[in-house]
Amino acid sequence: MSQIQDEIKRITASLPFGVQLVAVSKYHPESCIEEAYAAGQRVFGESHVQELRRKYDNLPKDIEWHFIGHLQTNKVKYIAPYVAMIHAVDSMKLLLEVDKQGEKSGRVIPCLLQLHVAKEETKFGFTPDECRTLIADEEWKKLAHVQICGLMCMASNTDDMEQVRSEFHLAYELFKELKTGAFANAPYFKECSWGMSHDYPIAIEEGSTLIRVGSKIFGERVY
Repeated sequence: MSQIQDEIKRITASLPFGVQLVAVSKYHPESCIEEAYAAGQRVFGESHVQELRRKYDNLPKDIEWHFIGHLQTNKVKYIAPYVAMIHAVDSMKLLLEVDKQGEKSGRVIPCLLQLHVAKEETKFGFTPDECRTLIADEEWKKLAHVQICGLMCMASNTDDMEQVRSEFHLAYELFKELKTGAFANAPYFKECSWGMSHDYPIAIEEGSTLIRVGSKIFGERVY
């Protein structure tokens, strides 16, 4: 068994019930995905539309592709027919475009709202208050081809794990607030996407249901 397969099996065996591994395969060749697939992994995360389109065409059709990067509105149409989830919806404009392309594709596209909880300006996403405003506005309720399934965030790029924990905690508190409020009658609103290779055990303790693990499985990226 290869190192990739070993790592997939090790991580999945350690996950509590209700937590799913998204294997982040961006910048890695299709052969690496095939190895992970052989170990039973079916959910993969990509963040570049062109790369995802190529991999979608060439790899097994029962793979669940999650788009985890910053998505430009003009690129949505290329992935709308098959993407299983869009993790990083960071504006109402993007949500409207996903709805429009979902309608053209004849499907409802599951999405997560991206929160900006990190201390860095470079991260995209809604502040918690902006997210509350978006939900309270209820414009999203008119979108028949989008399903808001939860929240996503990235923690600050720091070795201070207490800071990382506090950011995940902030995201989870907002998730619970929305779950008991606007989404109280929405069983599909259940996903919390946070935690990567270096911090996913903390993320799981802070409510994560989707961990996005790349380098731990595939090694460092090949650019």
